[in-house]
Amino acid sequence: MPPYDPSAFPAFAVTVDLVVLTVRRDALCALVVRRGEPPFQGRWALPGGFVRADEDLAGAAARELVEETGLCAHDPVSPTSGNTAHLEQLATYGDPGRDPRMRVVSVAHLALSPDLPAPRAGGDANSARWASVGDLLKGEGGFAREDERPVPLAFDHARILADGVERARSKIEYSSLATAFCPSEFTVGELRRVYEAVWGVALDPRNFHRKVTGTPGFLVPSGGTTTRQGGRPAQLFRAAGATVLNPPMLRPEV
Repeated sequence: MPPYDPSAFPAFAVTVDLVVLTVRRDALCALVVRRGEPPFQGRWALPGGFVRADEDLAGAAARELVEETGLCAHDPVSPTSGNTAHLEQLATYGDPGRDPRMRVVSVAHLALSPDLPAPRAGGDANSARWASVGDLLKGEGGFAREDERPVPLAFDHARILADGVERARSKIEYSSLATAFCPSEFTVGELRRVYEAVWGVALDPRNFHRKVTGTPGFLVPSGGTTTRQGGRPAQLFRAAGATVLNPPMLRPEV
């Protein structure tokens, strides 16, 4: 092998950014943090950080997920616990000017979990919060709290967030991913509200019930009922294990 000179190539860093989505009060929300250090100090951004020298991309994403949310990435071969989240690689972003410090390539990951508690800030973030996806991606003005002037998310995080939301919207059409937003046992009504929150549409309850209970491998009765939604007891279900839905749950045209 001819001699290899690393200095002949420009140095660059690798980061992981997390699109962490949950459903809170029947709205699709994403986790954002206020940056405590330059660049974009004081601006809201997706959580994430640099990949360490001794870890791979999946390990870095799982570490950031724990640090930012306290959740562990769900192992598909193990039973789901109450402290895990679905985590998958989303896309890679490498525009030369996306970070003013140096050439930085980001490998974004998508994380999904049921209704999560108020986040805690960690790392270089001095505050963290859940915000509705609609507010974060609304127009060109950007996002802000009520007492602030709206500004765009830091870096290219608006684009990454939009890509993550579209991935979630598409995947719940043909996979059982929507159940990742639900507790281990849920009602059909709770699952319907997940679809409505992610897609941003209202669905007919009877048609939805017929579709999800008639799709092979999607849901299985857990044997229990609940009155947490009020009214008559509703039957509880759990995910039946299918990864691909046939027929798919097609998104209504808006």
